[in-house]
Amino acid sequence: MDEGCSRIRRRVSVRKRNRRSLESVFAALTAAELKPGDEEKEDEDEETVAGSRRRKTMDVQPVENIDSEEDMFGDYDSFAENSLLAQVDDLEQKYLQLPEHRKHATDHATEDLCSESIKHNTLSITTVGDCTELKIDAHTKNQSGHEDVSIDPEADVLYDIPSSQVLFFENLYNSSNDLGDPSTEERDWNSSSHKTVNEELPINNVEQPQQTDESSSKVRTSSDANRRKSLKDHLKNTMTGNAKAQTPVFSRTKQLKETLLSEEINVAKKTIESSLDDLGPFYSLPSKVRDLYVQFKGIEKLYEWQHACLTLNSVQERKNLIYSLPTSGGKTLVAEILMLQELLCRRKDVLMILPYVAIVQEKISGLSSFGVELGFFVEEYAGSKGKFPPIKRREKKSLYIATIEKGHSLVNSLIETERINSLGLVVVDELHMIGEGSRGAILEMTLAKILYTSKTTQIIGMSATLNNVEDLQEFLQAEYYTSQFRPVELKEYLKIKDTIYEVDSKAENGMTFSRLLNYKYSDTLKKMDPDHLIALVTEVIPNYSCLVFCPTKKNCENVAEMICKILSKEYLKHKEKEKHEVIKNLKNISNGNLCPVLKHTIPFGVAYHHGGLTSDERKLLEEAYSAGVLCLFTCTSTLAAGVNLPARRVILRAPYVGKEFLKKNQYKQMIGRAGRAGIDSTGESILILQEKDKQQVLELISRPLENCYSQLVQEFTKGIQTLFLSLIGLKIATNLGDIYHFMSGTFFGVQQKILLKERSLWEITVESLRYLTEKGLLQNDTILTEKGLLQKDTIHGSEEEFQYSFHITKLGRASFKGAIDLAYCDNLYRDLKKGLEGLVLESLLHLIYLTTPYDMASQCHPDWMIYFRQFSQLSPAEQNVAVLVGVSENFIGKKASGQAIRKVDKNIVNRLYLSFVLYTLLKETNIWSVSEKFNMPRGYIQNLLSGAAAFSSCVLHFCEELEEFWVYRALLVELTKKLTYCVKAELIPLMEVTGVLEGRARQLYNAGYKSLMHLANANPEVLIKTIDHLSRRQAKQIVSSAKLLLHEKAEALQEEVEELLRLPSDFPGIVASSIEKA
Repeated sequence: MDEGCSRIRRRVSVRKRNRRSLESVFAALTAAELKPGDEEKEDEDEETVAGSRRRKTMDVQPVENIDSEEDMFGDYDSFAENSLLAQVDDLEQKYLQLPEHRKHATDHATEDLCSESIKHNTLSITTVGDCTELKIDAHTKNQSGHEDVSIDPEADVLYDIPSSQVLFFENLYNSSNDLGDPSTEERDWNSSSHKTVNEELPINNVEQPQQTDESSSKVRTSSDANRRKSLKDHLKNTMTGNAKAQTPVFSRTKQLKETLLSEEINVAKKTIESSLDDLGPFYSLPSKVRDLYVQFKGIEKLYEWQHACLTLNSVQERKNLIYSLPTSGGKTLVAEILMLQELLCRRKDVLMILPYVAIVQEKISGLSSFGVELGFFVEEYAGSKGKFPPIKRREKKSLYIATIEKGHSLVNSLIETERINSLGLVVVDELHMIGEGSRGAILEMTLAKILYTSKTTQIIGMSATLNNVEDLQEFLQAEYYTSQFRPVELKEYLKIKDTIYEVDSKAENGMTFSRLLNYKYSDTLKKMDPDHLIALVTEVIPNYSCLVFCPTKKNCENVAEMICKILSKEYLKHKEKEKHEVIKNLKNISNGNLCPVLKHTIPFGVAYHHGGLTSDERKLLEEAYSAGVLCLFTCTSTLAAGVNLPARRVILRAPYVGKEFLKKNQYKQMIGRAGRAGIDSTGESILILQEKDKQQVLELISRPLENCYSQLVQEFTKGIQTLFLSLIGLKIATNLGDIYHFMSGTFFGVQQKILLKERSLWEITVESLRYLTEKGLLQNDTILTEKGLLQKDTIHGSEEEFQYSFHITKLGRASFKGAIDLAYCDNLYRDLKKGLEGLVLESLLHLIYLTTPYDMASQCHPDWMIYFRQFSQLSPAEQNVAVLVGVSENFIGKKASGQAIRKVDKNIVNRLYLSFVLYTLLKETNIWSVSEKFNMPRGYIQNLLSGAAAFSSCVLHFCEELEEFWVYRALLVELTKKLTYCVKAELIPLMEVTGVLEGRARQLYNAGYKSLMHLANANPEVLIKTIDHLSRRQAKQIVSSAKLLLHEKAEALQEEVEELLRLPSDFPGIVASSIEKA
């Protein structure tokens, strides 16, 4: 068929006999009766078929203009036994004997329909016997008003039927038998890429049979469905009637159109639903995606709100969107489907920004399997991981999953390399964090840059706790969708003494009496458990799960121990074997060590969960809780904002987080964990409060969520100054006017009337630029004087001032490339410069000191006796490092003995102490022994290690921009790797796989899986049998992650090879020829 022209084509199997009657029929036709074009076409076709078979193509007029008659029987002029009727009779018998034929034929037609509709975005309509195929291109129209009719010979049961009889035969067969497919449920395709099927065919597009004689009568094709006759009798009657009566001109075409259309629309719907390759059935995605969600996550059906959100006009039109639902409402699934649409349908990269490293790693583990199956990369940007700029892929697209800080660096690198438009979608989880401190400021900068530099990148933000959405909508230029849907009903309660009240917004004081606690407490028990926690938890455990949120980490451990002291021995029998396995596994991953509190509580199904645990411990306990082996967690508020661990009942031990009173956002996030979809019919939250806090709690429950406000100005060095430095460094805005214009489009710009009371946005802009200039990070073409700028009281400067332009210095570029906090960038430069004078390379201590995070040092409180003991054990070379940085043994000794001494820079002393911790950890690679030596929580030591790894990566990027620090580059690459993994060298390749931590890596290595290739080719079922305490889900995730990482590395090498073999664009011959052409 010709492109761009709608055609309805009919293929009919025909065998023409070599009979003299054929010649006589055509001899009767005069030259006037045939158009010249038709004669030529006919001659060509007859030559091609060589006399025995014929392909004839003629112009057909629209139905309304047809008034000629047609010989229904062509050259079949015999009524004898070997005639047409005899053949038809035989054919009818053959059909009756082959009941399976029709089904087989329909299956083939369906296959053909599927492939055609995918390839051309058309709806193919195929008739039920293999004799006629009707294809309708849904988006074009025949411009000429004529159609080509092609008759091709095919191996078919209707082989010997002439073309004029085929349509009649089909029509009759369709009328006398119910061939309709069972009605299939309609699927909403939800994509503009799929055309709506018109329910009527244009009359002038319906193909007409071959016309041979204008003087012959029209065919009458009516058939009586209620009268069951043989096909032979029907044909005899019709032949006889043809000579006597004229049929209305629309009878055959109209009836054919109606029967075919109703039949084939059903076939089309069924085909598109069952197809595996199309881009449409599952929200514009291949139906394979739907199958993967069933296979990997057990999700068979979307909630109504999810369907409504995905089919919003704003989503279809790729407008920016903010959506808000209660916790556990299923927000992430919508984001994942939108990300897959971008990766697979629009072929663009996607960035997903998440608040914490643990959630990034959890998300990567969950989506790696999709990446392997659907052909895209999943790349981690968290801690020290991530490449800047990201690798430019040849074919496959990338899903970048990043923390807030790494997401900002990634966007900077894409803008710098002019690749920001390759980013099709940015998804931000926990959007309310834009109002939380320095991380909020960084998130705001990231989004503002995307909005300013790319008009094609879509931004999707989601959160459970948003209030002043209008400001965020204005900032992101976004639509807003919200719903109060929860998969499980949530009931909120307050507990005062032994009485429980239900939260009721309609009640006068916001609560109504529910019940009294029915639990007999002895006097001793009342002293141990004054808040009646035992009564509350024993109502749900061990058969259901429970979370108890506590104000502090220490309180978590104390409450867990207290509960286990009071619980009866019966709780020890519940899943006893599985709990013993959990304890055994905890020992395995910790080199035989086990926390004494967990050793006591786990047999009862209870554990604490807070930042003091190592990543390995936390992950193992979370898996045990999800599996129902552990039934109660005592935890801090960070669990509410972290991984998804729902419970039947959530108890808030007190309305405090630390020493601060609970905020509404925090309260909502905590109680949002109540109720497990698909398991619980209802979820309960109980807030325990004292009488003194009653009024404050009632106000808390009744008031709206807190507004979120821009942190750009409040976080000065990490906010507005960092923003200005990167704007000028990336050449997004280089003069005062452009910078001021950019600021007007930020979240801060939207809220400036609320946030700025004393100073104008203009004054803040000028002040920040002056600070950066004075610090040596920027240079300006015209000196900013007090007289020139700061006397401006108005919001805007003069035209001349708008033209003040800036450019970034080498130090400034190094600072923004390394993502160094500007409060410390000059300190870092000074320390690195000083290090060059006498860099001690006999041990790693000096390098570790240079990469110890400044912000963690300022919060450190050394134990001076431990400090002195560790100092005295240093080798002479290591002591020399301490002297070089300015800390003497004499000073530490005096501090340890409590003597008053002269002031020394506290930050340097603290930083060296943390360096000792890290240095010891790298030597011993055992967090437990280091924790014991320095009397520090093991979780804090692990956080220090990951912070040092991230900062080491930043210092490396900083040094790459400054030629004088060339010596640090090679040294810091190795140090960063050591700090990232902190294991023996042989385990590092295994720990590159997301989800494989030290304990698991050691198990895999001992089982013979010593490289990435081993893991990528592993059989998950064999892994389960070989590795202790490894679930099937974990095994599949590890193998998928390894495969994805292996593919990434192979792809990178392939690209490198192609780049090396490619002719350079600046090759002399190419340059010369392009100049000549110009």
